[in-house]
Amino acid sequence: MILTAIVAGMPLTALAQSKAGVLLLAHGGQPEWNHRVQDVASRVDRTHPTEVAFGMASRAAIAAAIDRLKARGVTEIVAVPLFVSSHSSVISSTEYLLGLRPDAPADLAQFARMSHGRGDAGHAHADAGIDPASPIAAGIPVRITPAFNRHAIIGAVLADRTRTISTQAAEESVILVAHGPVPDDDNRKWLDDLAVLADQVRKTAPYASVDYMTVRDDAGPAIRDAATQELRAKVDAQRALGRRVLIVPHLLSFGGIEQGIRKRLDGLDYAMAVQGLMPDDRIVDWVLAGVK
Repeated sequence: MILTAIVAGMPLTALAQSKAGVLLLAHGGQPEWNHRVQDVASRVDRTHPTEVAFGMASRAAIAAAIDRLKARGVTEIVAVPLFVSSHSSVISSTEYLLGLRPDAPADLAQFARMSHGRGDAGHAHADAGIDPASPIAAGIPVRITPAFNRHAIIGAVLADRTRTISTQAAEESVILVAHGPVPDDDNRKWLDDLAVLADQVRKTAPYASVDYMTVRDDAGPAIRDAATQELRAKVDAQRALGRRVLIVPHLLSFGGIEQGIRKRLDGLDYAMAVQGLMPDDRIVDWVLAGVK
């Protein structure tokens, strides 16, 4: 992750007195999900001018949101990825588009084909003739914060989701289940963050065990099948010890992936949390912490 401020000769005193705007980056989805993102944006907007760019490294959406922030008088921009993990080509591609990474990730070309000409969630952006994979000249300092990763606020939310289905912690085993990326290197980084989040959950109650894994839905059949067998084996092992198993999906919001987890666990005995990380008031706190 590259955390960079482009100061372009701006004195540090001027930077300290600058007016920061927030560029909230989020994957677009169903109206309910988009409304939740807009609700977070509107609450952050009470203290910092905030605009949303929906999409997967969509140059048009990001550029349009930057233009709106500049029109509101901001003198620097903090991009905040509303994503579970920074370890993905969506984030690295966004860093490149924001001018914070020298080399374009290979997947950026695919994202550009997906988003070119779609505009910005209903807002037109004049990008005719502009390469959708080219960096954006913001003209003001820009930096990007990490995604959720292993932040303590996210660990606290996961702990609360676990408590909602817990009845007797000492006799229960928790398994945090995340979507996960395709590349092995990125997956290891996801697992490293999940290990920290699992430890945060472990400290909140005397659970018999707290485990974690990724199911890597977007990978090939061999990797997906291996993940299914791993998840089922984890549940079987804990059930064999007489423990109640609590499945806690580490997802931004429920909307399909959790159903895939249920399908993988078909026929097994477990309880699953009924809500993802959002909506939750603490997500606003997380955004503000990143801005600071």
